[in-house]
Amino acid sequence: DNCVANLTQLMTTQRRFSAFDLLKFNNVNLDPLTETYHLNFYLQYLAKWPQYCFHVHGPHRRPMGYILGKAEGVGENWHGHVTAVTVPPEYRRLGVAVKLMGVLERVSEWDRGYFVDLFVRKSNSVAIGFYEKLGYSVYRQVIGYYSGTEDAFDMRKALSRDVDRKSIVPLTRPVEPDDLD
Repeated sequence: DNCVANLTQLMTTQRRFSAFDLLKFNNVNLDPLTETYHLNFYLQYLAKWPQYCFHVHGPHRRPMGYILGKAEGVGENWHGHVTAVTVPPEYRRLGVAVKLMGVLERVSEWDRGYFVDLFVRKSNSVAIGFYEKLGYSVYRQVIGYYSGTEDAFDMRKALSRDVDRKSIVPLTRPVEPDDLD
């Protein structure tokens, strides 16, 4: 496994996501756990937060995954947010998602964020375990976040600016989507 992961790193190219990539990533978005958005949504991210959007492709320029993120919040709530990170099944367990998450975390550090956060389906134990291995922890549960039918966990990872790690102290009660800041 380690040899395959090292070989994959040698054979991949990571770069900023571009509008042209939107025409090539169907193999990435076919996963049932991947949230797929309208074209305008992706274009808005590329226009407003290009430094938070990255793409990895392999030989023959085949998409291996992408991450879309943004910066948001005010004061000690200023942070990087992972809107979507996805890797198609044939490229999982090769370190692609780890690489993409690391890039977004570094951009968030550079942008002087206090933490990085993301939302994940409460039922997606594989993803939750993956994020925990990267240092994320559950900050709060959001009732009915996914189309009003499925709860989400808001997971966070403190960055170096949050010296006291206040941003990751978990809330004791679930919140509603309208209560999100």
